[in-house]
Amino acid sequence: MTAVTCVKNEGPFLLEWIAFNRLIGVTDFLFYSNDCTDGTDRLLDALQARGGVTHLPNPAQGRNYQMEALKDAARQEVVRAADWVWIADVDEFLNIHAGDHTIPALIAACGNPQAISVTFQFFANDGVDGFVDAPVIGQFTRSHNPDIWCAETAIEVKTLMRRDFPLQYFGAHRPFHKVAKVKVPPSWTDGSGRPVPEKFLEADNPRRIRRFPAAGARDHATLNHYALRSLDSYLVKNDRGDVNREGRAFDDTYWRERNDPAWEDLSIRRYLPALEAALAELKADPEIAALHDSAVRLHVEKRDALLAHPDYREMQAQLRAAPALPPQESALMDALGIDAPGIGA
Repeated sequence: MTAVTCVKNEGPFLLEWIAFNRLIGVTDFLFYSNDCTDGTDRLLDALQARGGVTHLPNPAQGRNYQMEALKDAARQEVVRAADWVWIADVDEFLNIHAGDHTIPALIAACGNPQAISVTFQFFANDGVDGFVDAPVIGQFTRSHNPDIWCAETAIEVKTLMRRDFPLQYFGAHRPFHKVAKVKVPPSWTDGSGRPVPEKFLEADNPRRIRRFPAAGARDHATLNHYALRSLDSYLVKNDRGDVNREGRAFDDTYWRERNDPAWEDLSIRRYLPALEAALAELKADPEIAALHDSAVRLHVEKRDALLAHPDYREMQAQLRAAPALPPQESALMDALGIDAPGIGA
C-alpha cells in the first residue's frame, strides 16, 4: 500500500501523518515537496534514508503542483508496484470504523472493490488559537453535521485505488478511466461498501466528478479533514511564503466554510495510544527528533513574523470574530432574521 502526497511547509505535521498511516496499513510513501522553508524537505530526506519513504522534488514548472506530481507519480515504481494506492493530503486522516480499523479491514468490509471513495468530514478550529506540538487528531473534535456541509448534501471524497483499476490518470480526489474503452465498469464503492453513483463513476457531470451525496456513505470509514488546525497554523498556511499582504483584502470564506462545530466526533481518538507510541519510536532517532523540533521552531517563528505585520493581526482578529457558521447558512439566517452564533456558541 503506497500513499502519495504533495507538501509545502508541513514539517511539524509529517511524523504524525506517516505514523498514523503506517498504523492503518500503509507501507510506502511518495512525497513531492516544493519551496519549503521550514525543513520539510530535510526531514523527508532523513526519513527516506531510513526506508519506506520516497521524496522527490515536485516536477511542476508552473502553479499546477498537485496534478503535475500525480502525473509523475503514475510512472514511479513505488506506485506502479503497489497493491493499493492512497492519494491524500497531510491534513487528511482515514478514520476506519470497520473491523480492526485498518485499510485491509475497510477493503474487506467493502467487498474488495477496485476503488473505494471515502467522504470528507471537515473538522473545525473551534476556538483553538495556539499551535501545540501534539497529535492533530486528538486536538480537534468538532465538525459540521457529517451529512451536510454548508448548503450541500454532496460532499467531496478521496479514493483508495486497487492495482488493477483501469487507470487513465490520477485525480486529486479520484482516479479516472476511459469510460468508452472499458467494457465492464470498475467495481467502485463508497465508504459503506455501496456502489458509487453512476454520474460519479462515469464523471459525466461536473458537480459529481469529486463528490456525491454523503448520507449513508460512512459506515466503514470517514475521511477526517483538519484543514484549519489551530489559528496559529492557519495563519502560517495562509501565508504560503507571502509575508506582505498590505492592501490585499482577506476573504474568510474558506475558514468559515470549515469551522462549523455543530457535531462532536471522538471516534478517531481510538488510534491515539498506538499513534503516540509510534511517534515516540520515530523521535527516538536523534536526527529525526532534531529535524522535527527544528520544523516546529520555524513554524512558530513564522507565526511570530507574520503577526508583526498589522494586516496579519487584523486577519487573526477577523477569524477569531467570524461566526461559527458557513456563509451560506449565515445568509439564510439573515434572511429569516435570526442572529448567527459566534465561535464556540
